[in-house]
Formats: sequence, C-alpha cells, structure tokens
Amino acid sequence: MVGSLALPELSLTKNPPVGYYFQVTFFAGGVIPNPLDIRFQKVSGITATVDTETLNEGGENLCTYHLPKGITYENLKLERGMVIGSPLNIEFNAAMSLFQFAPSNVMVSLLSEKSLPIANWLFLKAFPVKWAVSDLDATANAIVVDTMELAFTRFQILRI
Repeated sequence: MVGSLALPELSLTKNPPVGYYFQVTFFAGGVIPNPLDIRFQKVSGITATVDTETLNEGGENLCTYHLPKGITYENLKLERGMVIGSPLNIEFNAAMSLFQFAPSNVMVSLLSEKSLPIANWLFLKAFPVKWAVSDLDATANAIVVDTMELAFTRFQILRI
C-alpha cells in the first residue's frame, strides 16, 4: 500500500506476455470501432526513433553532443488472410483507386490468456499507403494474404 492507494501485486515469477494473442481495432471516424476487421495474423512496424542532430563542441573538440530534433515512425504493417466484404477493404480501395483518404485511429492490443488487453498501442490519424496481395500460385495450396501498410501521425503506448 502506498498512501491510501492499493497497488496491483506484481509477481516476478510470471512469464512475460506472448506476442501471438492480439487484436487490431479500426475506429471509423476516429471513434467508432469496426467489429469486423479485428483479426490479423501479423502486425509489425511498432517502432519510434528519436532523430538527433550532432553538435561538436568548439575548442578542443573532445565532446560531441547529440540533440533530439524529432521522432520518426515506421509504417504499421498488418497481414491477414483475404477477407471478402470487409469495410477495411473498401477504405483501402478508395485510397488506392480514387485517391480518397479517411484517416482513422487504430488500436493494436496485446491480449492475456483471458482475452483481456494488457498492452495497447494507439496509432493516430492512420491512412493506407500500401496494399499487397500474396502471389497466386497454382502449385501451392496456400491462403491468399493481404498485407496492408498504414502511415500515421504518431502513436501512444497505453499500458493497463
């Protein structure tokens, strides 16, 4: 107990979370969750990098300063088996065919064994920048995979 607040009991013996149980939620208009497009087989690109500017000290030149100047993000990449009749596909098609964009917020949630979110990443004002379909191959018995890539303004880490 700290003051009058009870802190959750942390156990150092618990295993770290696994990365195979997750959900992706698209928010239409930035606020209304799309319940149909939540299942993906792979998410990558959850990366932020602080860009720096190098400043050499004058005089003896023994010291170099690295000054932060901005943050860059990788694109968020989502992969899933092809889905027919998906609202997300309609949005991607409008962006790629008509050059019409409707940025939305996207939440990636890491889930516990009980399907409860234990970590979230909220991507703000995300919009499609790349859409790829896996090869169609008559010699392979494989699921057709859509790869969707999103750019965004920034992301926030939300821990539970």
